[in-house]
Amino acid sequence: MTLPNICLLIVLLPLIVAAIVGLSGKQLPRAAAHWLTIGAVGTAFVLSAIVLNATQDGYTFNGNLYTWLTSGDLQFSIGFLIDNLSAMMMVVVTFVSLMVHIYTIGYMAEDPGYSRFFSYISLFTFAMLMLVMSNNFMQLFFGWEAVGLVSYLLIGFWYTRPTAIYANLKAFLVNRVGDFGFLLGIGMVLFYTGSLDYATVFQAAPKLAHVQVHILPNVPWSLMTVTCILLFIGAMGKSAQVPLHVWLPDSMEGPTPISALIHAATMVTAGIFMVARMSPLFELSTTALSFVMIIGAITALFMGFLGIVQNDIKRIVAYSTLSQLGYMTVALGASAYSVAIFHLMTHAFFKALLFLAAGSVIMGMHHDQDIRHMGNLKKYMPVTWVTALIGSLALIGTPFFAGFYSKDSIIEAVKFSHITGSHFAYFAVLAGVFVTAFYSFRLYFMVFHGKEKWRDLKHHDHQHGLSAKDNPHEPGWVIKLPLILLAIPSIFIGYMTIEPMLFGHFFSGAIAVDSASHPAITELAHHYAEFLHSPAGMALHGFRTLPFILAASGVVLAWIFYIKRPDIPAKIQKKFSIIYQILEHKYGFDSAYERVFAGGARLIGNQLWQIGDVQLIDGAIVNGTANLIGRFASKVRHLQSGLIYHYAFAMIIGVFLFLTFYIKIN
Repeated sequence: MTLPNICLLIVLLPLIVAAIVGLSGKQLPRAAAHWLTIGAVGTAFVLSAIVLNATQDGYTFNGNLYTWLTSGDLQFSIGFLIDNLSAMMMVVVTFVSLMVHIYTIGYMAEDPGYSRFFSYISLFTFAMLMLVMSNNFMQLFFGWEAVGLVSYLLIGFWYTRPTAIYANLKAFLVNRVGDFGFLLGIGMVLFYTGSLDYATVFQAAPKLAHVQVHILPNVPWSLMTVTCILLFIGAMGKSAQVPLHVWLPDSMEGPTPISALIHAATMVTAGIFMVARMSPLFELSTTALSFVMIIGAITALFMGFLGIVQNDIKRIVAYSTLSQLGYMTVALGASAYSVAIFHLMTHAFFKALLFLAAGSVIMGMHHDQDIRHMGNLKKYMPVTWVTALIGSLALIGTPFFAGFYSKDSIIEAVKFSHITGSHFAYFAVLAGVFVTAFYSFRLYFMVFHGKEKWRDLKHHDHQHGLSAKDNPHEPGWVIKLPLILLAIPSIFIGYMTIEPMLFGHFFSGAIAVDSASHPAITELAHHYAEFLHSPAGMALHGFRTLPFILAASGVVLAWIFYIKRPDIPAKIQKKFSIIYQILEHKYGFDSAYERVFAGGARLIGNQLWQIGDVQLIDGAIVNGTANLIGRFASKVRHLQSGLIYHYAFAMIIGVFLFLTFYIKIN
């Protein structure tokens, strides 16, 4: 079987089984639903690994499978671009999706929508694969919108809950804002290059580097700057960058398996992948790169602060996703695209691990998600405890763990960058290390150590969790197996892959960097070769660096606040109540959007209804016509008096008028 046919099979398998399971409904046994989808995604993972191995041997493929539409000289085609970048993404997407599929067997066992959920997550996998394997903007946009649509279905999976319906509608609408900018960017690419094919566009881009456009009269803008910023606005929506981040924490209303899939390997990473794929365009605009870096820095730091005040276990992990996406975006702005993708890969494993561990805790606590009701769960859930600890250590960048290699590389790359905003970004990513360590281990200590707070609760329901007579419990092996399999790469994948991915030729041909103008990745490679020499040397050196000191300080402070002196946080909250309120209200973004945009839309809609529908259509046109006829008829009816001489007089007047006008006309 040829490689293009293997790639076609990789994307079609999840689609076909999603259709079979979704359309079969309750006629298909529950076991058949999970075995079909797991078999398809597992096969796709194995085939993706084969494709990745082939690209390691130098094989690449860029070709169209068929033409979908022809309009004049323009062809819209479906095709694949298979290189190390897309192959690596295929492996990550299918592996994390496979773990989520297996985990779902246990997590959704009692849910009446069991088969429907498996159909959705398989369809989600198909959409993401179409996105990362595309070789043109049209197919990219198809995958882009498809993951948005399926995320809408999954976030609102429990559609009887008003909060779930609100969350999926919020995600859908916020992403439409970003997608509008993305579509405008694609439109500019098509208008100025005459093509949507990546290779053609990238070849034509250098000739357009100095072309200017006039968005406002007499205000010239660089074409590449405008195009790249518009494309990045799409990434801001999908990858939840400030100010289009508000949908991501609310997406926790969906079941935990889909939270892991959205946050780890699919939807939120789509924007990071897209910018990396578009590196030949972004390298032509330093202004666009500065914009990307500053937005990423704001997201990395300020979204991390919000994780400190959250008490819902899933929302804390969600805000860590926002912060880590900010780190990836900062790396993109520094032209360290390979570092951003490297962190995307390592983050996929440990973030999926943390979400699935959170789901295990939620199951053990009888679906109570409030960390204030937990404590000392390591005694009752040892596998979840160990794997959650591994995920937390990877997240904060502990040396030798996967997150250390990618996170420290981002910090160093930003340090070597010289574009506008790099100093602020460097401060943000350094401060973010301390913040991440603090809120991550706040969660860890409150959940797995300390007093068994659930014993003090008097009720046993979904709002109040366990009663004193009930103990938390470790779920079965169908839950624990994915945790263990994700914990392994969370430890080792960074050590194993940093040299080829960052300092080798892994992304040669897939990512373009103008080293003369943006030397961050080149200087990072020189620093690694001169001082660190190996992954082990980098990890050992990491124990003496400022990021490690900041991370360790965050862990120690969390231990003091939530184990040794749990009374301190309440005192700090009382003393700095204004800051706490700002964080509690998420800087006011949600309320502002609710009042300005949602409230404004409702106000405009109400006015249009009152003026256009009630007054104009119903009042003036429909009822007005009837009233006019009624009034006219009420006047005319007086002529019908019943007296013959009135009628005779009317006839005489009528004949007189007729003869007068007839004679005048003739």
